Amino acid sequence: MPDTVLLCYCTCPDADSARRIAEALVAKRLAACVNHLPGIASTYRWQGQVTTDSEHLLLIKTTAARFDALRERLLALHPYDLPELIAVPVAHAHAPYLAWVREATGEASQDC
Repeated sequence: MPDTVLLCYCTCPDADSARRIAEALVAKRLAACVNHLPGIASTYRWQGQVTTDSEHLLLIKTTAARFDALRERLLALHPYDLPELIAVPVAHAHAPYLAWVREATGEASQDC
């Protein structure tokens, strides 16, 4: 359903890339809000090696209707070869907040 609100997760290698991505997504109304969580540690297997790195986690609020455009923009801006982007539908939330996310990402009201 296009008006479904999504919570998307994306990790970034540093504060600068996290800020640039967040600002670009909100500026283009691809996201209503992006929270930055610095200081996470990610352990993963990459190119045959297990490694642990410090990262910044972005929590991105958008709608299903805007997800494809958000993904395209995020992948164009992200410094990783294989960025994490996971979208989870929001099943329960404060109804006025969900309405705000839909309004803030609405294509009809874009000023960009």
